[in-house]
Amino acid sequence: MAVSEAPGEFKVMPEDMVRPGVTVPALRERDSATWLGLGAAFLLLLSAMAIGGSVPAYVDLPAFLMVFGGTAAVTTVSFSIDAILHLPRILATTLVQGVPRPDAVAMRLLALAEQARKTGLFALENLLPSLRDDRFLVKAAALVVDNTTPENVERLLRIELQATMARHKAAADILRRGGEVAPAMGLIGTLVGLVQMLSNLNNPATIGPAMAVAILATLYGAVLANIVLLPLAAKLDRNNHAEALVANLTIMAAVSIAGHDSPRRLEVMLNSILPPADRITFFD
Repeated sequence: MAVSEAPGEFKVMPEDMVRPGVTVPALRERDSATWLGLGAAFLLLLSAMAIGGSVPAYVDLPAFLMVFGGTAAVTTVSFSIDAILHLPRILATTLVQGVPRPDAVAMRLLALAEQARKTGLFALENLLPSLRDDRFLVKAAALVVDNTTPENVERLLRIELQATMARHKAAADILRRGGEVAPAMGLIGTLVGLVQMLSNLNNPATIGPAMAVAILATLYGAVLANIVLLPLAAKLDRNNHAEALVANLTIMAAVSIAGHDSPRRLEVMLNSILPPADRITFFD
């Protein structure tokens, strides 16, 4: 029996709950694609700047303030303060933790179902501390321990899932809105720079800085939208789908355990909604 675990992560389940010969994958995998993609994009951009001239020449404070500050301000207008404040936490979870692997979650759920079958529902209460890395699963297990009917377990967990997905969707919508606003703010910065330049044609010393604002504002808007905000919004959408799948697996397992169904039947049910590549074999 082997229980793999990435450094610093919680175990999928206590080792004595895993059937002999069953290998359990790590619950979460670090999402390196986001960091690699962002890092590579900015590295290529900075390399092109350095090859073509001086990198400091691409730094302009007025253009930066208009694009980045303006994008943040205008995006905030479209959403509530609570949604804006939740965004950093959701982004941190996306960039640092990643999402749980559905096959590992399914293995954990089957181990819990088998444990409940052997020792009774109330024995799950002692396992709640080991599940603290998954708050949705802790709530599901607590409902089962409280002897909640299967119907109410599913109803309450569905309400929780809908609220969570709504928060995550709002975070992706904020980033998408920012991706729409950033190029527009870049265009506004360009127009401001052109007005400054045209109004001071008699003073050659002001033409250069005004032209820098005009050109760099467009550059900042394009970079902010197409390298940062829109890709992160797409990543949040992807993670939301993955988290919804994991939550549905948890709901299915909680209802099955509360209804005293067979864990072997639960395995068949879980595999029915898992992608083919993630289907599991827990029982012989």
